[in-house]
Amino acid sequence: MARITDEQVETVRALVAAVPPGRVTTYGDVAAAAGLTSPRIVGTILRTDGHDLPWHRVLRASGVPPEHIATEQLARLRTEGVLADDGRIPLAAYRLVR
Repeated sequence: MARITDEQVETVRALVAAVPPGRVTTYGDVAAAAGLTSPRIVGTILRTDGHDLPWHRVLRASGVPPEHIATEQLARLRTEGVLADDGRIPLAAYRLVR
């Protein structure tokens, strides 16, 4: 993977910060809006520089959170009114459309 620039980090941070409570987006949505080549770049940025952001509002395209953060992510989303169906967030109901 190519080096992630400060500009890319700030763009991703701004996009994630703009996702309102009760809505979700996907790593791919953020990557596309930021002009990035891969959703994995968004994941890397959030993992290393996203602890102060509403990271829980960013999901995989499947709507299923990764196992290692699923409990916390689903709990945070539930407090915002985003309800999972058998561990999956129905993106059609909650996805932020840009």
